[in-house]
Amino acid sequence: MALKLLRNNALRGFTLSSSTEKKLIIAEKPSVAADIARALGGFTKKDDYFESDSFVLSSAIGHLVEIKAPDEFEVKRGKWSFANLPVLPTYFDLNPIKKTEARLKLLTKLIKRKDVTGLINACDAGREGELIFRLIDTVCKIQQAG
Repeated sequence: MALKLLRNNALRGFTLSSSTEKKLIIAEKPSVAADIARALGGFTKKDDYFESDSFVLSSAIGHLVEIKAPDEFEVKRGKWSFANLPVLPTYFDLNPIKKTEARLKLLTKLIKRKDVTGLINACDAGREGELIFRLIDTVCKIQQAG
């Protein structure tokens, strides 16, 4: 029942202006990506992603990046100690998680494709799913600009 509702309602309003434009759907887990591909139909399985005429579909494997440890960036007040706390930077640098770095590279490559014109968040509907998607979006855009 849920898959039928997904097929009928999930992509309502996502119309593409050209047959060469595609949206990249990012799920939180590979099993969810497979469920979405099966529910929507028309997808061909590639290495670690699916593709149809209108969409590219892949997934994270949970968190792909983490906040850089304090000792990994410059401290203007000297060596780290409790006396220097709290430190509240305006921006937190991010590092890829080693064991999931290959998946982050895949998503970056898919986002950079010329035919991909937008992203669709299919991560879990909660704080963690939203965070996973937004961090992927942030890191990939930074890598794309650089």
